[in-house]
Amino acid sequence: MHLDDYQQLAARTMNPALGAERRLMDAAAGLAEEAGEVLGQVRKALYVGHPLDRERLTRELGDALWCLAALATALDVPLDAVAQANLQKLRKRFPDGFDRDASLRRADGG
Repeated sequence: MHLDDYQQLAARTMNPALGAERRLMDAAAGLAEEAGEVLGQVRKALYVGHPLDRERLTRELGDALWCLAALATALDVPLDAVAQANLQKLRKRFPDGFDRDASLRRADGG
């Protein structure tokens, strides 16, 4: 499946009663919420002794992906374009793959 296809299918489940600004906020807040749920699952596995529930973590990642797609849709940006821009940034930042020293001396801050 291509990201743009996923984005189009996911958009069908967005709340049509929300205006543009509310769709944007709903998607951004949802992304933060879902990222927190992912973090909670990993934290419990690493620091509390719970078994890592890969199935639940996979579902949470899917929820985060939905929110990311909804956010891109609210911005009228194709998800494929988001992914391509990110890969270009990473290629420029780490042309030979991740390098700790290159990461430490990054000037762009993010």
